[in-house]
Amino acid sequence: MKRNGFLIAAPQSGSGKTTVSLAIMAALRQRGLSVAPFKCGPDFIDPGYHRQAAGLPSVNLDGWMCPESYVVDTFGVHANGADVAIIEGVMGLFDGIGGSLMQGSSAQVAAVTGAPVVLVVNARGMAASAAPLVAGFAGFDARVKLAGVIFNNVGSASHGDLLRQVMAEHLPDVALLGCIPRNAALEIPSRHLGLVTVEDNPLSTEYLVHLAEMAEKYLDLDELVGLQIPPGPPFAKGGATIPPPFIKGGPGGISPIRIAVARDAAFCFVYEDNLRLLREAGVEIVPFSPLDDDVLPPDISGIYLPGGYPELYADRLAGNSSMLESIKKAVDEDMPVYAECGGFIYLTEGMEPAGGNPAADFVGIFPVRTRMLPKRKALGYRQVEFITDTVIGTSGTSARGHEFHYSEISPMPEHVERCYRVIRQGVQLGAEGYRFRNCLGSYIHLHFGSNPAIAQVFAEACKSRRSMLQTGAPTWGPE
Repeated sequence: MKRNGFLIAAPQSGSGKTTVSLAIMAALRQRGLSVAPFKCGPDFIDPGYHRQAAGLPSVNLDGWMCPESYVVDTFGVHANGADVAIIEGVMGLFDGIGGSLMQGSSAQVAAVTGAPVVLVVNARGMAASAAPLVAGFAGFDARVKLAGVIFNNVGSASHGDLLRQVMAEHLPDVALLGCIPRNAALEIPSRHLGLVTVEDNPLSTEYLVHLAEMAEKYLDLDELVGLQIPPGPPFAKGGATIPPPFIKGGPGGISPIRIAVARDAAFCFVYEDNLRLLREAGVEIVPFSPLDDDVLPPDISGIYLPGGYPELYADRLAGNSSMLESIKKAVDEDMPVYAECGGFIYLTEGMEPAGGNPAADFVGIFPVRTRMLPKRKALGYRQVEFITDTVIGTSGTSARGHEFHYSEISPMPEHVERCYRVIRQGVQLGAEGYRFRNCLGSYIHLHFGSNPAIAQVFAEACKSRRSMLQTGAPTWGPE
């Protein structure tokens, strides 16, 4: 089945991919088209802005964290039924993990999905040199089809005319899809983890309208919408689609397992496919807010605490004592809990004072405190090998994810069990993945698509706990 769509890439970071992506999404939505947004790589922040511009959740596509078959399948699942699929790339088109030209790159996603590439080139200070630059990308890898180019930061109308002339003369087979003039008002503010999250800095209606108007005025939207993605490789459907749920719902069936998932401004980093795979495992996702809710939702059998910025809301989180007590009680009663990065920080004893902010006390499951650092502590892909059975994975299996934070914890006491062996590009980084009872916490954001059994194991742990509570048997967990 053919579908319309394309991947927006660039020669390097800072070329304007995000702004152009948002502008096109907003303009096509304004035209009444349904836009399925995607983001290459492990980033959590751009997808939040995609969601606001397109009106639909944005899904990460990552060829290192997940098998290529999974990337193709999940792209098909989420693009199905949309008028157009738009994938925003990451870094430069061929920038992958380490020195790889493909693995983890936008080019890899373009190659496996068949999405034609639209190259966004920062044309500031560039004229005829644009042609050899674009030609290099067009001819570099036959698996990657360059369909067109958009020049950004064009200095004047005459500058745009010159760029059109050089493209028509030297690269007539590469469509020039627009020239966007320099405009500082289009920039999105940044912070230490990249862009400010949409929860902290939602795009105003006026800004989105301005983006859409810019796209209508300066881009060939009709040509863009007409770009087609051919049918993908015949990968097996096992990549993104797992077996039918083992927990049956509906009339006459067993009610679905309910897992509480923290979703608010402090906990906003979660891969959409993690939630989808949990739903396909028979889970009902129950959003809650550690910032605003007094207690956990009723009738839950598990808790998922994703990452985010708990340090920015430390005083409010610490002040919500009833929620802190509710989560601590759930952990003490052996409820399966999985927490990553910001969610893990929330389960420590709290934040040390920093930057004029006082200390803040959190849940206190893990006997360490967290401190913010002036420089980045960790960044990069991680592979974890489970060295024992946990609520999300069994011993001997592995999963992949990403680590990115500016904080560190004080030394974790030796008596706290480590459940992961962590590897970075073949280098052993030591043991992590800390467990207390049925609560597992880690700095690493795991993508469940790297091992879809994670969702099943987590659902089964929660199902087992509910069953044992109903029968009065001891709760699930390691002896």
